[in-house]
Amino acid sequence: MSALELLFWPFLCCLVLTGIHAYLGLHVVQRGVIFVDLSLAQIAALGATIAFLFGHDLHSQASYYYSLGFTLLGALLFATTRLEKRKVPQEAFIGIVYAVSAAASILIVDRAPEGVEHLKYILVGNLLAVSPKEVGQMVVLYALVGFIHWFYRRMIFAVSLSPQEAEQKGISVRFWDFVFYGTFGFVVTSSVAVAGVLLVFSFLIVPSVIAILFSERIGSRLFLGWAIGAVASFLGILGSYFFDFPTGATIVVTFGLLFLLGILIQKINSLV
Repeated sequence: MSALELLFWPFLCCLVLTGIHAYLGLHVVQRGVIFVDLSLAQIAALGATIAFLFGHDLHSQASYYYSLGFTLLGALLFATTRLEKRKVPQEAFIGIVYAVSAAASILIVDRAPEGVEHLKYILVGNLLAVSPKEVGQMVVLYALVGFIHWFYRRMIFAVSLSPQEAEQKGISVRFWDFVFYGTFGFVVTSSVAVAGVLLVFSFLIVPSVIAILFSERIGSRLFLGWAIGAVASFLGILGSYFFDFPTGATIVVTFGLLFLLGILIQKINSLV
């Protein structure tokens, strides 16, 4: 198998991940719940870890349903805690859920055979092993989620941009929050199974944050986020191939370098 054939499907998978996560990242940053993706991804990983402990293969249907079930429970929790009149911000709930899910995964992995390899897998995935079938399934699922978000964009954006104002207009904030987090959960469950927790978080947050530094318009931010995700994926995959680094971890570091470059350019522009 040539290098081009080896890298084609992982790169195409990254483009698919970029397409949906750069969009969802705009909502997440606007909502101020930066770590919700990391938390949901860790919940999905916990579900897969429990399935692994019960003897199911990581790529089996059973493992997927375990992950999805746990993720939807997390989505329900986050949807019901957003507008609670509490002194504690929602980000604190999200952080607690992440920490507990991560700790529970470690406890379970400690009792499972090949636990260390499983822990590495859920963190950075195994992009080089992605199959055309998996990429095709992701395209169908993410296209469906994208259509739902496009069709109900008025309600979803209203709840993301100003939940208090949306509530005053008669929009059910909790219902549309669950629609957002629920569809988000479907995306995260599939993404984590291929890319791992850290890479999924990077696809969601880094392109969106860099895009916000350079644009005020939603459309411009989205296209810029897609471009950043594609560049990071291309450079990261090439770097992992030529230097024999783990692919997922290399792309995450590449995202970090692009983020630093974006901050530097933004600072230079502000001084000019």
